[in-house]
Amino acid sequence: MFTFDHYRESADLLKARIGDFAPEVLLILGTGVGYLAEQVESPVFVPYGEVPHMPVSTAHSHVGRFVFGRLGGKDVMVMQGRVHVYEGYTAEQVAYPVRLAKLLGCHSMIVTNAAGAVNYNYRVGDIMLISDQIRLFDPDPLIGPNIPEFGGRWCDMSDVYTAEYRAIARQAACDMGLMLREGVYFYFTGPQFETPAEIRAARILGGDAIGMSTIFETIAATHCGMKILGFSLLTNMAAGMVKTAYVPGEVQQTAEMVKDRFCQLVTDCLSRLPAAAE
Repeated sequence: MFTFDHYRESADLLKARIGDFAPEVLLILGTGVGYLAEQVESPVFVPYGEVPHMPVSTAHSHVGRFVFGRLGGKDVMVMQGRVHVYEGYTAEQVAYPVRLAKLLGCHSMIVTNAAGAVNYNYRVGDIMLISDQIRLFDPDPLIGPNIPEFGGRWCDMSDVYTAEYRAIARQAACDMGLMLREGVYFYFTGPQFETPAEIRAARILGGDAIGMSTIFETIAATHCGMKILGFSLLTNMAAGMVKTAYVPGEVQQTAEMVKDRFCQLVTDCLSRLPAAAE
């Protein structure tokens, strides 16, 4: 388990790399959407493996580095790729960079992921604004000794995806002429894809999209007092919803198809986020 000293050691290394730069927003780029990091102005790159205690991405589609710079008029800390529990990491390790971002000054987080559509009204290529999340029976990044520098022992989860930020996203999508879905993200550990029966269960329980990430990061960010905006890029229909099975490479193909409007939406939302003191 990590102590506050572990996070401070990681933060010291990053501060030595970025100097006086103070990020405002953590941007986590999931499977297939790492291309947004290429739009960061005056970037400073720091591979995860060079940061003490930071887990390293093993998924082939995740570059595995921090990118510090300017995007959408905000000073950002971008994760170009993330880590997952299915890679063998604990929930606490998956959440590690979120607490690190808080220590560096981030007051908000935009989290993205590739997800399978569970809602029959959704289509491949749609973007879903995450309104809430469901996690059943799996580990939790807050289990173990509490680190008071990041938050109290008990963590309220009634407004994980900040209502104010969701309103900003709806308006940004409207201004773009983009149909933005809005729904509940349902977490499965992976790495195997879900069975048709599991997808039926997720739908009955209120899920609109399913994926293998995001949950632990949002729990840690909520505990830290960060405001959160989340998007799922719907890259495939979940098991049992169509006759064809998942095709390898489908996620990347869909992401490539919608990358321009996805980048525009996230960047526009960034530009509209209020400063920490507002």
